[in-house]
Amino acid sequence: MKSWYHRLRFGQPVVLVSGLPRSGTSMLMQMLENGGMPIVSDGIRLPDEDNPKGYHEFERVKELDKTSDKSWLEQYRGQAIKTISFLLQDLPLNLNYQVLFMRRDIDEVLRSQNKMLERAGAVGTVVSDEKMRQNYELHLKEVYYWLDRTPNFQVLYLDYLAVVGDPLGEARRISVFLGRQLDVEAMAGAVEASLYRNRRSTACHA
Repeated sequence: MKSWYHRLRFGQPVVLVSGLPRSGTSMLMQMLENGGMPIVSDGIRLPDEDNPKGYHEFERVKELDKTSDKSWLEQYRGQAIKTISFLLQDLPLNLNYQVLFMRRDIDEVLRSQNKMLERAGAVGTVVSDEKMRQNYELHLKEVYYWLDRTPNFQVLYLDYLAVVGDPLGEARRISVFLGRQLDVEAMAGAVEASLYRNRRSTACHA
């Protein structure tokens, strides 16, 4: 019963772009924006070497686990907000959500995160990769379980490799899931395979 009933009760859904840090969520936000989807971004975090096409973040979202008043989210129905997977369970349940959840190989996620930390001068202050991998695996199991059993959330899981390998096909999947006539060719044009640098064998889209 995750469909018409909750849309009738809670109204047009807020669209959430989610996943682990450095999993391709910024790339997905860029795709949505190119496709004509309204996105919520304050522009505070500027593009850099790690994300040359921008982060598309909204700082207020990062306070979801620290504040009790979350009524401001209501004004963003029908728009897309990037929301780290660790904050999904802090969202209010008086709204309806469509979640685009980006999944990426955890080793690639860790490699991308480590490169970012190196550039920030945080080498030697981080948890080991093995511990982080265990933490992420446990977290993902918990969040998948929760999303599957929380009626307010409809989820489309996207694979990072699939999006990079077939951006047009994945753009069509996204458009159908959201029930919107998005410009799928423009969405596909936002994907640059050259920015997929932290491959398992050796992206920047985070």
